[in-house]
Amino acid sequence: MTRKMFFVVAALGLAVAGPVMAQSGAVAAAMSAGTVGEQADGYLGIAGTVGADIRSEVESINIKRRAAYTQLAGQRGVTVQDMAAATACQTLTRLKQGQAYRIGAGAWQTKGAGAISLPSYCATAG
Repeated sequence: MTRKMFFVVAALGLAVAGPVMAQSGAVAAAMSAGTVGEQADGYLGIAGTVGADIRSEVESINIKRRAAYTQLAGQRGVTVQDMAAATACQTLTRLKQGQAYRIGAGAWQTKGAGAISLPSYCATAG
């Protein structure tokens, strides 16, 4: 992702953050428990053992996220992957202590008291 493209995509990421990031109380509880987490690709992932209802809701949320990323990417002439990644950069910075996250294909991690180490493409925004 080029620096210029990142700025365009990052600004758009804010538009996605609201309704597409929303989830039920059950998914929010699973996120607080660290069994569902945010990924650097812009989608939720299963980080532990969850029931079929939570798994289904995570899949539904990810479908909605992909639709929003696709629409915005098409409007702005960027890839869906870049749109999702830019949104992930913002989402990962808002994680609360104890929430799970994964960078790339790495292992699931738990957010501690400090800032997390973001993917290198996130650093191009600063």
